[in-house]
Amino acid sequence: MISFDEQTKTFHLQNNEVSYLLQVDAFGYVEHLYWGKPVRAYHGGRAYPRIDRSFSPNPPGAKDRKFSLDTVLQEFPGYGNGDFREPAHVIRHADGSTVTDFRYRANDILKGKPALPGLPATFANPNEAETLKIMLEDKLTGLQLTLLYTIFRDFPAISRAAVLTNGGNKPVRIERLMSLNVDFPAGNFELLHLPGAHKRERQIARETVTDGVKRIDSKRGASSHQENPFLALVRPETTEFQGEAYAVNLVYSGNFAGMVQQDQFGQVRFGIGLNDFGFSWTLEPGDTFYSPEAVMVYSRDGLNGMSQTFHTLYRRHLLRGKHKDAERPVLINNWEATYFRFHDEKLLELADEAQKLGIELFVLDDGWFGHRDNDRSSLGDWYEYAGKIRMGLKNLAEEIHKRGMQFGLWFEPEMVSRDSDLFREHPDWALQIPGRGLSEGRSQYVLDFSRRDVRKNIFRQMTEILDHVHVDYIKWDMNRHMTEVHSALLEPENQGETAHRYMLGLYDFLEKLTSRYPDILFESCSGGGGRFDPGMLYYMPQTWTSDNTDAADRLKIQYGTSLAYPPITMGAHVSAVPNHQTGRVTPLSTRGDVAMGGNFGYELDLTKCTEDEKAVIRDQIAFYKAHRQLFQFGRFYRLISPFEGNSAAWQFVSPDRNHTIAYFFNVLSEAAGPLKILKLAGLDPDKNYRHIETDKIYGGDELMNIGLYLPLFNKQDFASYKMEFKVVYE
Repeated sequence: MISFDEQTKTFHLQNNEVSYLLQVDAFGYVEHLYWGKPVRAYHGGRAYPRIDRSFSPNPPGAKDRKFSLDTVLQEFPGYGNGDFREPAHVIRHADGSTVTDFRYRANDILKGKPALPGLPATFANPNEAETLKIMLEDKLTGLQLTLLYTIFRDFPAISRAAVLTNGGNKPVRIERLMSLNVDFPAGNFELLHLPGAHKRERQIARETVTDGVKRIDSKRGASSHQENPFLALVRPETTEFQGEAYAVNLVYSGNFAGMVQQDQFGQVRFGIGLNDFGFSWTLEPGDTFYSPEAVMVYSRDGLNGMSQTFHTLYRRHLLRGKHKDAERPVLINNWEATYFRFHDEKLLELADEAQKLGIELFVLDDGWFGHRDNDRSSLGDWYEYAGKIRMGLKNLAEEIHKRGMQFGLWFEPEMVSRDSDLFREHPDWALQIPGRGLSEGRSQYVLDFSRRDVRKNIFRQMTEILDHVHVDYIKWDMNRHMTEVHSALLEPENQGETAHRYMLGLYDFLEKLTSRYPDILFESCSGGGGRFDPGMLYYMPQTWTSDNTDAADRLKIQYGTSLAYPPITMGAHVSAVPNHQTGRVTPLSTRGDVAMGGNFGYELDLTKCTEDEKAVIRDQIAFYKAHRQLFQFGRFYRLISPFEGNSAAWQFVSPDRNHTIAYFFNVLSEAAGPLKILKLAGLDPDKNYRHIETDKIYGGDELMNIGLYLPLFNKQDFASYKMEFKVVYE
């Protein structure tokens, strides 16, 4: 998969789906050559032309006026010795300067994929991937930079990371270290990214790349609702089913920055990594710093091809543990049913109704600990709220299990309330700047998870509960972003390390917790989808997609999320109407159909449902269970975008292409509306398929190329329509 031509010093990473080419030039700089469709071999056609460009200087030692770092396409550029574009690294030396001149020293090619110490990352066996290590050196300071490239055997995907070691005798300060940089030659590109807000996550934005810098980032201490650590460059002609896409996704859950820059010559620089805003890291002699991993995906088959690579890659090479390939249970969460107002009888009434309907997991959400009857107290006090659940958590869990269901519990371990025993005993454990006061969000503060003593205390509290109560599932929440990012244990000159040390501490905590309780299914949450990223998926194989459970809004949220993340990672629930976030009334059937686009569940008071509603719910659960393998492990296709009109459609196809279910959603009714045709995707063109509802038979090529007319949805807003087909065996 990786070859190195000693004579031309050219590296070729290749499989049947992609080629990636880079070369060490005559001056020792690593130049980028190509990323795209696979080629058998490279014969030098993309060597960068030497042109004497005005105001583009030549680096020290390069006597050729036609060579400038300001013009060539580079793999990991710096700033200050000729390149005036955005750098991939900025390192401040002991003398105050920030020029670092990294040049090629050696390389190594390994079978498999090495881990990144302390960081989540994709993984692979020796027969599934190969890794290229390019070692660079700044001879003046002794700094050593290693660029890591792993190509996966079965995917058009390459992971990237940068490793910096201080081989000198003086400390240096890292002010920027991206995870990857790609320089493209001049060409037309559009940028695709996923902006949003709390309850409106991962909306699809697509814009033309023009001269200048476009920056996508989070400074919130989390990957955030407002942006996602996902970026893609696409061609103007790229659609869901055709055209090229070059995508990157950062395996990190904290502050990140993605950048696109079109330079004076139309060339495009593309990168992602740790956010350098407010960041600095002192690297002492002999120490090493690892950037988070970035995953690069190339698609020549449009956005669906890109997404399917991410989906399958993450399912095989990012998700871990016993639940990775296990069917996920249908759950009921009590949050929107009761909020904080619950007691033993109410919870068991809800559980009884859930059991009758076929629900498999009962989740007790916020309010079971400390003295928490609202969101203004008790975070950090992870002991049972005496008297609220009179039988106690242990007995409640036993009662749930007696009903044939699993039991889940909500935690928010990274937070602390002012009104809590923990804060009264350890007020310095919250992130804060002495003398400045603490900003409040949801009446809570952020614990300093960079501190070992803080993590040890929370870990002890959680394990005392989990060792005592039979818990099958944990919903891990995080409902506040970071302010006053300052740690009492760090020196003033090291405060720029706080946010990243927090993430390293969180990852350490999650590794220990998930290892201690391998049977528990963990779901991450941050006000819903505020930390939906590959970093969290490494520890928790699913994420609560959004606090917004409205079916109409969820069409866009789930559609956008699916650009990078597989449906099996998306929590999706049916809630009551009028919806608690939007006030919208949508049909129960539509709410169910939308929620089947992820890990299916309910979040409403089943005891208030009518018998007709319960019958619908019972049928929904039975249908989902019967087709759970298809929904959770099938190939997912986006067919019609809700961002482009009044409708949406998506489809699940079994791995053998013998079974498919497609959903069409019509958002608003239209008077004298047009007749619409839905074309399916991913089927075998040479096989015939039976439409389960009508018993009619169609060819796979017919369903994909000709399509079928959809019903006309007159006088019905928020309607959904389901089509199921199975192969006809002759």
